[in-house]
Amino acid sequence: MTVAAVVFRDGEGRMLTVRKNGTAKFMLPGGKLEPGESAAEAAVREVAEELGVRLRLEDLALLGEFEADAANEPGHLVRSTVFTCAVAVAPDAAAEIAELRWASLAEIAEGAQFAPLTREYVVPALEPA
Repeated sequence: MTVAAVVFRDGEGRMLTVRKNGTAKFMLPGGKLEPGESAAEAAVREVAEELGVRLRLEDLALLGEFEADAANEPGHLVRSTVFTCAVAVAPDAAAEIAELRWASLAEIAEGAQFAPLTREYVVPALEPA
C-alpha cells in the first residue's frame, strides 16, 4: 500500500494524529494516491477531505519516504511519502476520520495506540540528532 501523509505541529510542538472510523491506531492525516497523482497532490487532497484544511503544494516540505507494518491491515506493509507543513491549522474531523488527537513526540514514541510508521520512523526523523 502506498500513501502520502502530512505532519502538522502546534505551538507546543505536538503532532496532529487521526484515527479513522473502525480502527484503533492513530496515524498521520493522509491516504492512498489516486492514479496519476503525485504524493504531494495526494497529501493536499487527503488533508482537504479528512480535515477540511486547504493547502497548496508549496506548503509541503518532504520529510522522507518510509516503510513499516500497516497499522490497520495485519501482515501488510505501508510505504509513505511524508511531508511536513508549517502552516497553522484548525482541523475538523471529516470523511473517514473518527477522532483527532494532538500528541507530543514522546507520547507517540512510547504509545502503542499510534501507527508503527508514525511511531518508529516519523518521530525519529523529526527529533534533532
